[in-house]
Amino acid sequence: MAIVSEEFGRFKDRTIHLYTMSNTAGVKVSVTNYGGIMTSVKVPDRDGQIADVVLGYDTLQEYTEDSIYIGSVVGRYANRIKGGMLKLGQSTYQLSCNRPGIHLHGGNQGFNKKIWEPQVIQNEGAPGLRLFLDSPDGDEGYPGNLRTRVSYALTEDSSLIIEYEAETDKPTVVNLTQHSYFNLAGQGDITNHLIQINGSEYTPVGPDLIPTGELAEVQGSPFDFRRLRRISEAMAEEDKRKKAGDGFDHNYVLDTRGDIKKIAAYLYHEKSGRIMAVYTTKPGMQFYSGNYLDGRWKGRGGVGFFKHAALCLETQYYPDSPNHPLFPSPLLLPGDIYRHTTIYRFGLRSK
Repeated sequence: MAIVSEEFGRFKDRTIHLYTMSNTAGVKVSVTNYGGIMTSVKVPDRDGQIADVVLGYDTLQEYTEDSIYIGSVVGRYANRIKGGMLKLGQSTYQLSCNRPGIHLHGGNQGFNKKIWEPQVIQNEGAPGLRLFLDSPDGDEGYPGNLRTRVSYALTEDSSLIIEYEAETDKPTVVNLTQHSYFNLAGQGDITNHLIQINGSEYTPVGPDLIPTGELAEVQGSPFDFRRLRRISEAMAEEDKRKKAGDGFDHNYVLDTRGDIKKIAAYLYHEKSGRIMAVYTTKPGMQFYSGNYLDGRWKGRGGVGFFKHAALCLETQYYPDSPNHPLFPSPLLLPGDIYRHTTIYRFGLRSK
């Protein structure tokens, strides 16, 4: 087990570093302190062949110009808040809207565009990286000075453990997640992957992808992934609530109810044998199948990010939760600690 550091480039007169963790199973994970971005996750297949299973760029400059949150930590609030309106008690705050009528993933300069302060962790058996960020009162419209910590650690059993913590001096909302785009084949289309999501309900959305406030059962719909199922088969189905042909961009209400020991999601690529299991203390998870990737963004080696080139499994509070009192509350009060954990565990499955 090891972690090494190297210079990744310069941004705003600061030297940005890249930190690579590795284990004896051949897994390597690289993270930079710009945006807390996970730039690379290299995993062997059944035959020992290594592939990078997340989308990424070659240079720091490309990450600074990115607008689709490749590999980043997003916050203060992951996902969407309608109208950017945040009401806390008797106070109302206008958050920045970086999409028409929507505050998305923290606004114009969210946590994905910040330089984090790094600290290498040399824990025995799990080398890692701890990142610190101070978000000032009024940042993108949010109230409160927020002290944020995000830790990445890689274990010998190929578990990538991501821990989030935050504290505030005023009532505010916090919803941090990791926005990596996964493709266990390392290339090609993810619709041939099989996926299982431990969620009996999801949050239906309107045309603006904002939740309507209701919870709908997945049973009998294209959204039902309670058993391992090929993504392309679900996309081919039709449903009165939506035509699923373009893919998925929906929040699942996890049946795990915050139990980190239970699998929230399971992803499998048959040809390579690679699997990824997701565990989380969060109540929800956004399954996004890369519907809006269209080749405009060029990744490593100049290869375009095309539609369905990868998928995201973003553990989170529900989208627009501040405007839906019946959704789990993302409220953080002074004296309390926002603390959540998500684990992406990689492995192999026999044929």
